[in-house]
Amino acid sequence: MTLSAANGGVLLAIVIMALVTYLTRAGGVFVMARVPIGPRVERFINAMAGSVLVAVITPMAVHGDGGARMALVATAGVMLVLRKPLPAIAAGILTAALWRLVAS
Repeated sequence: MTLSAANGGVLLAIVIMALVTYLTRAGGVFVMARVPIGPRVERFINAMAGSVLVAVITPMAVHGDGGARMALVATAGVMLVLRKPLPAIAAGILTAALWRLVAS
């Protein structure tokens, strides 16, 4: 399926993505409302959060440029020291921006 950028194709793509996102979230709530949350399910949910994070970060670490790698190092370092995600994210963004500014 090809959507043209003219004639509202971009808007249609955005609406479709929003609908799919909503249905995914609503479906998750619907399914989890019927699953008893025991220790086993809780361990599964906690493990999934970490595995999704690793799945997002690993390709950046392997195939990313120096700015991406340095941002990962800065983010991990600040997170280990401060244990607060917002300063860690800010450090990663700032590191990547400075790396790319100096490299260009």
